Amino acid sequence: MARDTLVVTVAVLTIVLLAGLYTVNGVGMNMSALDMTRMAGPIGDPMAMGEAQTWAFGYALLVFLMWWVMMIAMMTPSAAPTLLLYTALKRHSSERASATKLGLIFLAGYLLIWGGFSLLATGAHWGTEKLGLVDGPMMVLASRPTAGVVLISAGLFQFSALKTACLKQCSSPAAFLTRHRRKGSGGALLMGMHHGAFCFGCCWALMALLFVGGIMNLYWIVGLALYVLAEKIIPKPRFFSRLTGALLIGWGIWCIFTSV
Repeated sequence: MARDTLVVTVAVLTIVLLAGLYTVNGVGMNMSALDMTRMAGPIGDPMAMGEAQTWAFGYALLVFLMWWVMMIAMMTPSAAPTLLLYTALKRHSSERASATKLGLIFLAGYLLIWGGFSLLATGAHWGTEKLGLVDGPMMVLASRPTAGVVLISAGLFQFSALKTACLKQCSSPAAFLTRHRRKGSGGALLMGMHHGAFCFGCCWALMALLFVGGIMNLYWIVGLALYVLAEKIIPKPRFFSRLTGALLIGWGIWCIFTSV
């Protein structure tokens, strides 16, 4: 393995490891993700855990960091194929001397987009908790019908033209890098953000499923991270995503009708 690729690979593994440890330990939160996972109840029926924490600036910042670090742990592995190919291409270009730096800048641009998503998720988290849709202490949807609606919505999105277009970009690293290539540090940042935007467009509805299973439920975090990675690397991603969509719709309907 070339030095540039090795350095970027080690950086990716380190970032994922540190983000994973931060998420598992629930830094700054009332409970760790391990505790949340152990106490997770059936979908839409969270365990009673007392009063929710008051939403002040400090708590909102902690929730934002929780979301962003969790997204870093979940989404960085799925960006690795494009990132490593980008670094390898730079190593064989006129910018070979800066290949490692440009690869890390590309990654930074990608993660900035997920920082934007995390800001939106924090707002949604606050709003749904204020409306009583999310149980504050357990960070999970408080009713089966609501969980069913989210599952159905995520399933329907799997069939959308936006999903198909974004998935095509995310599952074809060579085509993406050829179509959107730019030079220099600014170009690397923009390319990383561009790739992150496609990834965001592809996966945002799947990330909303964390509200169904529990925002700090490790089974859902790991499961979704593996699914997103699989969706980008399997030979027929469109069929896979639509099959998943059909299963989510069926699961959502089941949640709604079994709650009556």
